[in-house]
Amino acid sequence: MNTVSAPLFTPASPWSGRDDGPGPEHARWHSVVDTASEPTEGAVHLLGFASDEGVERNGGRQGAADGPEALRAALGSLAVHERRLLIDAGTVTTQEDNLESAQRELSDRVRDLVAAQGTEGITVVLGGGHETSFATHRGAYEALGSMQIINFDAHFDLRSASRPTSGTPFRQIAELVGREAFDYSVFGISRPNNTKVLFDTAAELGVTTVEDTDLATMTLAEAATRAVEAVAGDLPIHLSIDLDVLPASVAPGVSAPAGFGVEFALVRAMVEAVAATGRVALVDVVELNPEYDVDARTAKAAARLIDDIVSAHAAAVGE
Repeated sequence: MNTVSAPLFTPASPWSGRDDGPGPEHARWHSVVDTASEPTEGAVHLLGFASDEGVERNGGRQGAADGPEALRAALGSLAVHERRLLIDAGTVTTQEDNLESAQRELSDRVRDLVAAQGTEGITVVLGGGHETSFATHRGAYEALGSMQIINFDAHFDLRSASRPTSGTPFRQIAELVGREAFDYSVFGISRPNNTKVLFDTAAELGVTTVEDTDLATMTLAEAATRAVEAVAGDLPIHLSIDLDVLPASVAPGVSAPAGFGVEFALVRAMVEAVAATGRVALVDVVELNPEYDVDARTAKAAARLIDDIVSAHAAAVGE
């Protein structure tokens, strides 16, 4: 019996959300997002990656494949205060256990979006497990060359494995770009949730590491300054947010809820400060697991971070 699998790529569908009336004074994401346009210079491109095969391979709980639609739903009713071009570029889906093909498809689409957007645009990828980040970085790297990476995460994701998982993306990136070009900072590391070998690997690769307990002693301004210092320079930035960096009370709907975590206000201050450099070319937001979310709490927190990043970037590049 022949079976027909779903396509790797699905074009964007119309968005929905709260409607207060016509006109720009009532604009919300759902009313301005364009689901038909091609990649465009200066645009905010949104791209979904419906995948949790990497999470399964890494022993996490399933559900991250539903993250992109939950993130779109949470973004849809957020107000738009400045005119901006938002383009939903569709969704790439991992079919069965074929993660590698889906990652290649995602890389190709990210490459094309990043190449088209210029310095004023930004591509935001809605995950999906953290296996998202290897594919997104590879695509942006093929378009732009070397980039700096700043990851907000309770985990290093520097594991060594025989095949890609949600725990291997930054190790894979190091192998892709070479150790000399690997510029990786991670904020929010939980010492009890990372083995000594992972700390040793991070030290060997020159990773800038800031633990969750260190961040807990910082003011918002101190944390923001520390994050900006980590990406000092003039290279494009890949900003990755694993939602398990947040406390479980804020983000229950993730693959691996945090026992301690980094307060939302601190994470928000840091990602907004990084976006305000105007050099963020790529963002991915990963590990949302809607099945375990409570009142869409995690999705709403993620949507707020995305909106703040987009707004800070737009202000920085003078849109």
